Amino acid sequence: MEKKDLAMIGFEMVAYSGEARSFYIEALREAKKGNWNKTEELMDKAKNSLLKAHDIQTQLLAREADDENLDLGYILVHGQDHLMSSMLLKDMMEFLIDIYKDRE
Repeated sequence: MEKKDLAMIGFEMVAYSGEARSFYIEALREAKKGNWNKTEELMDKAKNSLLKAHDIQTQLLAREADDENLDLGYILVHGQDHLMSSMLLKDMMEFLIDIYKDRE
């Protein structure tokens, strides 16, 4: 796979991860207001976006495991960074939302 193709895959990871991050932050804002239906809807949207980014990562890992030479560049590394930070944010948002729920 060429470097430019991997760069496009990296951009996809950034887009899906960024979308997930936005949904998680908005879900926390809704939780703070006590809007639990909207919070749950946003958390589901975030989960779907994060799964798309994670699927891309898994496909790349499988290709590399099959000895395909992947010419990694900074954009793909940036996509991986976005994915990992969004995965961490997911855990934090779930924890914080639970705190808001326990307050009621």
